[in-house]
Amino acid sequence: MEPIAGTVMTYAWGSTTALPEFLGTAPDGRPQAELWLGAHPAARAEVNSRSLAEHILVDPAGVVGQRSVERFGPRLPYLLKVLAAGQPLSLQAHPSRAQAEDGFAREERDGIELSAPHRLYRDDWPKPEMMVALGNVDALCGFREPDQTYALFVQLGVAGATDLVAGLQAGGAEELRRVFGRVLSLAESDREVVAQVVTAAAEHLEAADGAGDPAFAGFTRTAVELDEHYPGDPGILAALLMNRLGFGRFQAVYLPAGNLHAYLHGIGVEIMANSDNVLRGGLTPKHVDVEELLTVVDFAPGVPDLVPVVAESGSVWRYDTPAPEFALWRIEPGSAEAVVPAPSTGRILLVVEGAVEITDASRTLRLGRGEAIYAYPGDRLTVRGDGVAVVAGPGLEVTRPE
Repeated sequence: MEPIAGTVMTYAWGSTTALPEFLGTAPDGRPQAELWLGAHPAARAEVNSRSLAEHILVDPAGVVGQRSVERFGPRLPYLLKVLAAGQPLSLQAHPSRAQAEDGFAREERDGIELSAPHRLYRDDWPKPEMMVALGNVDALCGFREPDQTYALFVQLGVAGATDLVAGLQAGGAEELRRVFGRVLSLAESDREVVAQVVTAAAEHLEAADGAGDPAFAGFTRTAVELDEHYPGDPGILAALLMNRLGFGRFQAVYLPAGNLHAYLHGIGVEIMANSDNVLRGGLTPKHVDVEELLTVVDFAPGVPDLVPVVAESGSVWRYDTPAPEFALWRIEPGSAEAVVPAPSTGRILLVVEGAVEITDASRTLRLGRGEAIYAYPGDRLTVRGDGVAVVAGPGLEVTRPE
């Protein structure tokens, strides 16, 4: 095992305080959005003053594990992050493997530079992901049942908006797709309806909270909060078609290919396939391609379930997702000694609360919150202490249907 140092990414939506507090560093006034721990070309973590990606190139099987190399090639198949949202992220979805391969090949044939702002597919990998909350997290995930959404618009009382979403009365994914595309494609001359919706939402919000109407309160709150950061953006209307979900410490949501989502506020550990393919649907100054987004998004309505957590021992729990590219465990040793799982693969252990001691065959390291180690295949590690750590690795050692 070796200490690993990640890279902090400073996106506009990041919190100025949450990530510095997690890492034990002084805030510098910048919005620090994500800590990347992995081997992605956009921000490679370092092990012994050399990037993890360089270590992998020298000895892929010895750094990542033979089974992972056979399945995914000489690369780290997962990317571990800590995400700290100080304001809402863009509406976004990620492609399936087939969609990513097709889209990447198409844009390569068209000669679009990887760094071009209108480039949609920056690699040929899917990007399923999971977020494990380290506190309270609010998010938009997937689509509400269409008839329920229509009823909320009727309750809001903005005639132009109700007309715009009238097709939702019939229900069904196809009508949801039509309405979603329609609101994101509003002409500039028709966008006054967004301001009308926000004004009405602000007028109703306090009464909705007081009346014990959580569905309408969440609906109005979403419109008001998003308008604070993205005034007049038609993505606000698209967001109102979606489920608003709150989840707490160590609870998790899994977002498969096609799931439209946006984190609104909070800090958590995020793990995903090692990809940077993002198709955006509004609430962003970045490029939005509505037609391509419509080919990727899954419009089947429904509220996503929280990820099941499987006890593998008295102090090790696994977040049960179907993604073969990654797996994530939580370790809380307490008064016992915990064994780090998946010894035949390359893993990243990150301390998320308190401090722990990690021991291999030759030494013991003490790590505090925000510190991490890379464990090589064959490293058999134990963890002691009152802190909490997460362990990321390829999903190949987990028994699951594929």
